[in-house]
Amino acid sequence: MTTTRRDFLTAAVTAAGAAVAPDLSHAHQHDHEHQAVPSDPTLRVKALESLLVEKGLVDRAALDAVVDAYERKIGPRNGARVVARAWVDPAYKQRLLTNTTAAIAELGYSGPEGEQMLVVENTPKVHNLVVCTLCSCYPWPVLGLPPVWYKSAPYRSRAVIDPRGLLREFGLQLPDDVELRVWDSTADLRYLVLPERPPGSEGLSEEALAEWVSRDSMVGTAKVVKPTGGVPG
Repeated sequence: MTTTRRDFLTAAVTAAGAAVAPDLSHAHQHDHEHQAVPSDPTLRVKALESLLVEKGLVDRAALDAVVDAYERKIGPRNGARVVARAWVDPAYKQRLLTNTTAAIAELGYSGPEGEQMLVVENTPKVHNLVVCTLCSCYPWPVLGLPPVWYKSAPYRSRAVIDPRGLLREFGLQLPDDVELRVWDSTADLRYLVLPERPPGSEGLSEEALAEWVSRDSMVGTAKVVKPTGGVPG
């Protein structure tokens, strides 16, 4: 998570609750009222992790590295390959937009948390943003584990009430004439953004294009840009 996102989460945690509460439905209010208390499985995992670290059996930094790998590297690489294939193969792109789950399965990606997926395409005049307002529904087969900020209350609330302001916090300023569509993932249907192919990528192979695609661009909090080194976030 970049410094910008850490600052965003820190600043928004306090402000978002007061700003959002009057506008949310009863179901969402109920969810937000209780989400500050970790679930029983979460408490158990944290307790076990703390015990293992205390006994010297597990290195916390190593655990963080493994989680980071699944959040940023291993999982999102699947989605990046899907995007790259759509960029170079018009027939595949059409199948992806009309029957997303089947088209993704063509590349070998399927399973729990991805039984039903839908791709939404970014264009010069339309930008898509994905959120799960009730919990943290996320297309695991193509994006891996959801990042912490995706599950946070500030992100989940502001994506609905102030999506443009939220994107500015991520460093993405959309022109006023670009329509912003927000998609609410559920346990029954999870969304994946097909980002625009960026200028300067002409002539690149499918494999090379996949290296340009970041996790955040497939959620909608960023656009695809030329990598400057390392793995895109």
